Amino acid sequence: MTPDTAEVVICGAGIAGIATAYHLTRQGVTDIVLVDERPPLSLTSDKSTECYRNVWPGPGDAMVTAMNRSIDLLEELARESGNVFRMNRRGYLFASADPGRIPRFIQSAQEAADLGAGAARVHASAASDYRPSAADGFEGQPVGVDVITDRTLIRRHFPYLADDTVALFHGRRCGWLSGQQLGMHMLERARDKGVRLMQGRVETIGTTGGRVSAVAVSGRTIATPRVVNAAGPFVARVGRLLGVELPVYCEQHAKIAFADTLGAMPRAAPLLIWTDPVRVAWTEEEREELAVSRPDLLEEIPTGAHGRPEGGGDSPIVLLLWTYHLDPVEPVFPLTFDPAYAELAIRGMARMVPAFARYADRLPRAVVDGGYYTKTRENRFLAGPLPVEGAYVCGALGGYGLMASNVAGELVAAHVTGRPLPPYAPAFALARYDDPAYCALLARWGDSGQL
Repeated sequence: MTPDTAEVVICGAGIAGIATAYHLTRQGVTDIVLVDERPPLSLTSDKSTECYRNVWPGPGDAMVTAMNRSIDLLEELARESGNVFRMNRRGYLFASADPGRIPRFIQSAQEAADLGAGAARVHASAASDYRPSAADGFEGQPVGVDVITDRTLIRRHFPYLADDTVALFHGRRCGWLSGQQLGMHMLERARDKGVRLMQGRVETIGTTGGRVSAVAVSGRTIATPRVVNAAGPFVARVGRLLGVELPVYCEQHAKIAFADTLGAMPRAAPLLIWTDPVRVAWTEEEREELAVSRPDLLEEIPTGAHGRPEGGGDSPIVLLLWTYHLDPVEPVFPLTFDPAYAELAIRGMARMVPAFARYADRLPRAVVDGGYYTKTRENRFLAGPLPVEGAYVCGALGGYGLMASNVAGELVAAHVTGRPLPPYAPAFALARYDDPAYCALLARWGDSGQL
């Protein structure tokens, strides 16, 4: 039997692989096979919170510049499709009850402005010109960051927040979208250009004379000079098929979805994030029981819960997340979750939005799902060539794959086609770890930007 052939084989049909295929077709490459043993977007891409933001910390402006480009691409896709994936710009709203955090919010807003996220605006008076977000769409909406320190202004616009909230940090070129609709839209456009889907497991990647020559998929061979490793949580495993050890690891993250029948979260709310440490307000009886069964749940958790409304129209669904364990793990499917997670997420969110406390006595029926954040040490993605000629990687999109997949896929496509690279390209190449100056920077790296 004559082997199949392709100009490019992409390992993984999650959002990273689909975006890479889409951008390759935009750059003139159409003889592409997209390989996955599962249906497209079904491993981790459809478990996302589906949010995006251009507010990222340094060092340097590479992350903000890249995210601005990715959001530009998302907005182009939204316009051309009639916003089929329902992109909004409600923003990320970080809240705190700690007066000591106010200078940090202001400093972070100025840093975001300096890095290119947009202007920093501080609202310290009830007479401020603060402009709330529109519930739908993204056109004509503010960018940058609004820091609100006037409590009257906070109560006017966000009356559902805890009464002791003293400061808000509202990132504006931020919001969410339907990841499934985005991915399928790009996949359909790519398939219209000739991209083929193949279901199967990538078993080996053959090389001849130090360069890629073939990919074996469930016993079937595809002759190809180029392969892209976009295997999501399995990106390290696929890298080893090329003899390349990628500097990545995985964390398990989860979220819950349930019908907010009590209306605890307003349907027009932005993504809400509590920034202060939280100790759950258990009753004395609950504390006595947990002291025996789950003493870890009695401890203060350094990060706050976050969540948002989900769905349009009359949808009552809310999504909540509270990540309190971040140990590196090996990706295993199907995932298992802490049996207490749903209750913890709801009780944690009650610190920020007290109306959620009404669910404590009778918990709603919640769906728990999640996936793996595949990350580099500094939580910056990998998009570019590997040390084997003809091999590339698009991965380590540590929990921000939906927002970054377009810029990452476009970068990989530019490497494949030899097009000019943008100034931020070296910040996301594997070769950055060969730079002694970069390795020295890693030793003193600060905030990774993860929520």
